[in-house]
Amino acid sequence: MSSDPESVFGNRVSVEQVEEGNDLAPKFDSSGLIPCVTTDFHTGEVLMVAVMNREALGRTIETGEAHYWSRSRQQLWHKGATSGLVQKVVEMRIDDDQDCVWLRVEIAGGASCHVGYRSCFYRKVPVGAERTQGTALEFLEHEKAFDPKAVYGDAPNPTQL
Repeated sequence: MSSDPESVFGNRVSVEQVEEGNDLAPKFDSSGLIPCVTTDFHTGEVLMVAVMNREALGRTIETGEAHYWSRSRQQLWHKGATSGLVQKVVEMRIDDDQDCVWLRVEIAGGASCHVGYRSCFYRKVPVGAERTQGTALEFLEHEKAFDPKAVYGDAPNPTQL
């Protein structure tokens, strides 16, 4: 393991270099973060959206396993380190202006959501003509892939208000 996984990032020199060149020169926002969309490699299903800081992106590239920045805990987060539901990166892409990352992953245990569902997007919001019952959320996943209390114990949910 390299002592500086972030050393793979190039400098942002010009629009042409960023959009048409071969250098990885990610653009982090004013908080030092870049959004990351994570999908199932086989199905294309969106599993989660998270953020990465420089270290998380560098470690993901270095290890081939997803690392994120936890805004609620203010720390690096190796996805699956606690639960065992590690996301193995099969492919990583970056958008045209290098300010968003897309991970295509295989997931051990078949789930990514800390609530126990396969995807963090397990509910649907009714829109347009579907709004006959107001905006009540509709569950698209009816069974959890794992029991969060069995995996995490009674630890407080890091995303609680």
